[in-house]
Amino acid sequence: MIEGCAVASVLGMLEEREAAAGVRVEGLREEASRLAEVLEAAEIELDRRVIAREELVKPWPCPSPRPWRDGLPVTVLTADYQRILSMLEERRSAGKGPAKAKEIAVGLGLGTTPAKAEGVRSKARRLAERGWLLQETSGMFSAGQRPVAAPDAGPSS
Repeated sequence: MIEGCAVASVLGMLEEREAAAGVRVEGLREEASRLAEVLEAAEIELDRRVIAREELVKPWPCPSPRPWRDGLPVTVLTADYQRILSMLEERRSAGKGPAKAKEIAVGLGLGTTPAKAEGVRSKARRLAERGWLLQETSGMFSAGQRPVAAPDAGPSS
C-alpha cells in the first residue's frame, strides 16, 4: 500500500497546484480586464489629443473679403462684411452719401466707442481694397465697386 499512498499524495499535490494555478489565472484575468479598461481610457484620451492638435494646425479661413468681380455674390463675405455692405447700400438707395466709420458703427448698432469705429474702419478698408466699397479721400465709405479703366483709354476732354 505504500505505492497507493505515494499516488494519493502526488494526486493531492497536483490538485493543490491546479487550484493555485486556477486562482492565479483568475487574478490575471481580473487584472487584464482592469488594464483593458485603463487602456481604452488612455486610447480615448490620445484620440482627443490628436484631434485637438489637428484642429489647431488646420488652416483657418481667412477673415478678409475676397476681391470683388462681376457676378460674385455677396454671400462669399462673412456676416460682418455683409452687414457693412448692406448698410451702405441701403444708405445709397436712400439718397444719402458716403459715411464715416463711426456712422457705420452706429448704423450697425455697435455704438460710438473708438474701438468699435476702428473695427468697422478696418473692415470697410478691406472691402474698399478688394473693390466691394469705395473709399473717399476724406476717409468716408460708400457702396459701389471701383470703376475698371478700359485698356488704352486716354483722358476724356
